[in-house]
Amino acid sequence: MQLEPHSPIIIEVTRPDEVESFHVVDAVISSREGPTGVWGDPGRRVFARSAIKSIQAIPLITSGAADAFDVTDDELALMCSSHSAETAHVEMIESWLTRVGLTAAALECGDDRPKDQAAAEAAVRAGRASAPIFNVCSGKHTGFLALAVHLGEDPRHYIRRDHPAMQRVEDTVSTMTSFDLRPLESGNDGCGIPVFAIPLENLALGMARLVDPVELDDPTATACRRLVGALPSRSHLVSGTGRCEVELAESASEPFIAKSGAEGVFMAALPRRGLGIALKVRDGASRAAEEAIRAVLHHMGALAGPLTDTPIDNKAGLRVGVRRAVLPR
Repeated sequence: MQLEPHSPIIIEVTRPDEVESFHVVDAVISSREGPTGVWGDPGRRVFARSAIKSIQAIPLITSGAADAFDVTDDELALMCSSHSAETAHVEMIESWLTRVGLTAAALECGDDRPKDQAAAEAAVRAGRASAPIFNVCSGKHTGFLALAVHLGEDPRHYIRRDHPAMQRVEDTVSTMTSFDLRPLESGNDGCGIPVFAIPLENLALGMARLVDPVELDDPTATACRRLVGALPSRSHLVSGTGRCEVELAESASEPFIAKSGAEGVFMAALPRRGLGIALKVRDGASRAAEEAIRAVLHHMGALAGPLTDTPIDNKAGLRVGVRRAVLPR
């Protein structure tokens, strides 16, 4: 029987009781057998951006690179992160690079400033306001460098689609999502690696397989189980102080994996239920993606307490409106 989809999720922005703006969100909940909940268009093809990092981390483990370089679960979380470049984030990545035999100069993710304000100010005082190690994706790129070195490949240009490390990642994403990327033209993510337009229902399927890998080959299933064991308790390493992933984890009623991506993408998974989630805000607004994932997780009973509106305050501290999610039922 074909699943009957609902209308898209709507994120309303009010001031004070009038809807000043709104965002339209497509979302899919999936088991490894297919969608179990749909809002909007499940076939909408989107660039998953950083939300797919937990799947991109699988080859680090299946290749043997994680064991070869004694990669810890904290470092696996950093590979799946868009971190804020707080001190703990940066020190762990530097230590990992040292074990791989490289320095931060090998990172090809591009210079960036720390996302965390205190870290950014400290970086300025230290005379390096911007550096690749501060890039939100430097943990993922360190994992790719470790993969390249372990494969015996030249780590230079590891971000190119034809590099063996990227080929391993591309093949893994294809397998996990049941969507063949080989014939597709790739774009470039903000950190330079290839990105592909994949249907939301396939992205949700990939996350479901991550937490319910019974149909996967043994090396892949083992890698998925290790990632699922590491990620739910390490939201601070996956993001940073005050970030959405941390706030979601603090209100969780069960373990889950959640990761945002640029242009209004969010992907998540519930290990105990074997369910994956993928959503995309049509206009790319990150504020709407955060409201939408909170509403979907609450709808699934994965967050404790009632779903409340998010207050909007102005610079003077006055409450001027709220953001709220409207889920058609």
